[in-house]
Amino acid sequence: MEETVAQPLKLLDPRKFRDPWTTADGEPRASVHLKKLETLWFCTGTLCNLTCEHCYIESSPSNDSLVYISVGEVAAYLDEIEREGFGTTTIAFTGGEPFMNPDMVPILDEVLRRGYEALVLTNAMKPMMKVSEPLLEVHQQYGDRLTMRISIDHYSKDVHEQERGKRSWDPAIQGMQWLSEHGFNLDIAGRLFSGETEEQMRAGFARLFEREGIGMDARDPHQVVLFPEMDEKVDVPEITTSCWSKLQVSPDAQMCASSRMVIKRKGANHPVVVPCTLLPYQPEFELGQTLSESFQEVPLNHPHCARFCVLGGASCSG
Repeated sequence: MEETVAQPLKLLDPRKFRDPWTTADGEPRASVHLKKLETLWFCTGTLCNLTCEHCYIESSPSNDSLVYISVGEVAAYLDEIEREGFGTTTIAFTGGEPFMNPDMVPILDEVLRRGYEALVLTNAMKPMMKVSEPLLEVHQQYGDRLTMRISIDHYSKDVHEQERGKRSWDPAIQGMQWLSEHGFNLDIAGRLFSGETEEQMRAGFARLFEREGIGMDARDPHQVVLFPEMDEKVDVPEITTSCWSKLQVSPDAQMCASSRMVIKRKGANHPVVVPCTLLPYQPEFELGQTLSESFQEVPLNHPHCARFCVLGGASCSG
């Protein structure tokens, strides 16, 4: 049998994603309005206990380009939500590793005390387990309004550790088991990077859950969220205004139609708001310091907008 040789990926055309309102072919670029602020994300900081092979936000033990958000800064945005009547229901957290932020448990208490749902994207490793006792107290007080989303890139140890490094599997599984044993709401953030179909991935996670005694349904897309890969160096079509009807996709279904993310840059005096979790480093996507300022049109002028959201049909809110 003749061996199939994988073809190299085509690199992104440098003419693409330059003008915010016009594509390289001169067509009007698609954009999205914030319809309703359903989910507000906070980047808790880019410091992480791991250095993953393909981390879109480049988190590591040394990357503090986005610094820790404080409980006071989070509270100020919650005050704005309530003052302006935005009707936001979910406050979500990503990093870095959120539990490296020393304010993370007090932040969760503040959010849950005010009646919001909370979602935390964590690797469930040592930083989380170091605060297991106060975290358990928060869970016992607020119960089902807290969901822990664990980053398990693949259902097998070998493939997971190819991405996250040696000795990253066992602590994550132990953390997931601890959360499960104590009745936390759980879901999994996996990735479609192994060449397997979604069905194969879900079958693999089902075997993992059964083997480890985790009471989760791998077939439920809300319990196992499988994200498409992101590589801004690889070519992808630009999204034009005519794509909505051609693809039968609605702009209202995009992440930036229902969410925003707050980040704080190193050396900055105040946090700023960006459209979503995928664009923390691009200053052209800053929408102001307040949530009210962020209610503006967002041009889909980045490869992640096309590959992850429109064509990939993904959303970090799950």
